[in-house]
Amino acid sequence: MTTAPLSTDPANPTRLVISGDWTLDNYVQLHRHAIVPDSTISALDASQLTGIDTAGAGLLVQLLGSARVTELVSECESLSASQRGLLLSVARHMPEDKEAKVSTRFSLIDQIASLGEQVINACRQTMQFFGFFGLTLTRLAVTLLTPWRWRLTALTVQMHQAGLNAVPIVALLNFLVGAVVAFLGATVLESFGATQYTVDLVAYAFMRELGVMLAAILLAGRTASAFTAQIGAMKVNEEVDALEVMGLNQIDILVLPRFIALLIVMPLLSFLSIMSGLAGGAAVAILSLDISLARFLGILQEIPIRHMWLGLAKAPLFAAIVALIGCLEGFKVTGSARSVGERTTSAVVQSIFFVIVVDAIAALFYMEMGW
Repeated sequence: MTTAPLSTDPANPTRLVISGDWTLDNYVQLHRHAIVPDSTISALDASQLTGIDTAGAGLLVQLLGSARVTELVSECESLSASQRGLLLSVARHMPEDKEAKVSTRFSLIDQIASLGEQVINACRQTMQFFGFFGLTLTRLAVTLLTPWRWRLTALTVQMHQAGLNAVPIVALLNFLVGAVVAFLGATVLESFGATQYTVDLVAYAFMRELGVMLAAILLAGRTASAFTAQIGAMKVNEEVDALEVMGLNQIDILVLPRFIALLIVMPLLSFLSIMSGLAGGAAVAILSLDISLARFLGILQEIPIRHMWLGLAKAPLFAAIVALIGCLEGFKVTGSARSVGERTTSAVVQSIFFVIVVDAIAALFYMEMGW
């Protein structure tokens, strides 16, 4: 195209001249060279237009807007009847993009309404969680009273996937975090000549808080997402509906093995997490702080063992949160792959959030009780 597809008439700047072949074959060049005219255009000259189809008409409507195209085309005498009908039809059925791009005016009422909707959704999700928790406990009690319903194979598989496969990442991460905590503590305490208290800092931090919380966060990102994806994929493939048709309880088949497995492996992973963090602190103490291994262990022996029990006591709570949220979000999946991804993300975010909230509440409770 040698001339501009859209230009203003030099003799009459308010007249828009459309020229060339406005068809699908030239759409790329048209889209690249067509310039949106200013708002002073009041007339259209199509005498140099050699052809136009729906692609060209759609581009013209996109550039000018449906209302302006309708007004200009209705008053244009150089358009043929077929061209005028095509442009009017496209302008009538094509959405007004320019109006859609205009941002809505800030409204305090709208913001308050949006905040209210978010609060209502949060309350609804909390109620769903506790309802699902009660249903799971009910089915757990029934299963414990009927040993022939125990699904030991599924339980073993879930323990292997959620527990044993998580050992390397849990051990490595907590070892590194323990080393970092020791470095930070030594940096501050060295100025007071109290580097030996770095051992106490690492021990108290991992026994009471960091050990079990880091293990729970790792399980929230690793296991909760896996539970949601597995159950969500079954929902998409209608396997969950098939279980219901066969008369099998969905909670017994899909939730209880995962729930019990996490209740078993979470305290074990928390203990491993504590030991790995202490090992990281010991490595820094021995290599950088001139604290021997015997002295490090001697300081550890002076710390009451109850601090470890206080930390491990939170493990079953974290396990229940991760397992229940992961399974519940899986059951919320609708029949699409996009829903699986959205619910998986939601499961991870909710699990980590509630783990941190419960840990903070437990810390405040321990402090008030003087533990």
